Amino acid sequence: MSKVNLLHHPLVEHKLSHLRSKKTNSAQFRELLEEISMLMAYEVTRDFSLVVKDIITPIEETTAKFLAQKKVVLIPILRAGYGMLNGFLKFLPFSSVGQIGLYRDSVSRNIVEYYLKFPESISQSSAIVLDPLLATGRSADAALCRLKAAKPKSIKFVGVLASQEGLDYLSKSHPDVSIYIASVDKSLNSKKYIIPGLGDAGDRIFDTL
Repeated sequence: MSKVNLLHHPLVEHKLSHLRSKKTNSAQFRELLEEISMLMAYEVTRDFSLVVKDIITPIEETTAKFLAQKKVVLIPILRAGYGMLNGFLKFLPFSSVGQIGLYRDSVSRNIVEYYLKFPESISQSSAIVLDPLLATGRSADAALCRLKAAKPKSIKFVGVLASQEGLDYLSKSHPDVSIYIASVDKSLNSKKYIIPGLGDAGDRIFDTL
């Protein structure tokens, strides 16, 4: 099974509660999602390696630690994944950005890919896949399968909210991928929405309800 990391933090839980609320409008939703993403980025990058270099402070010469890991590709799953992108870019501004566009066909219920674009450097990079919701896990599974074909050095999946079903499915399907989630809800309804959840993240981000 893959390594599942549940990020319990008072600030994340507070902001997630506002994110869930029906009263939160699109502008507030976008801001909250970006803030949660920044807080999660702090934990997701905890294992990044450092190198020591000589620097000169205003007082004297000394040694200081800098990130050694400079090749990172952030990959939002369209469209809701865009809501997490800026939060990660604020912590990792040197990152490249790829995109995977997926949707579930309303009749067949199959996952359909409509867009795919990765940087040329992806095979030398660590990939971080972003999607606010992990419901059934099928879209994330499809995205990770496509990404693995590009052979990045490592892959992490980051979501804000998951169902237990989706989390179990993804961790079983991709035991080599580290998964980061802020909270796990009890189940899915008949339409495969997380309950109690927060609704459709894409619609709430882009005000297309």
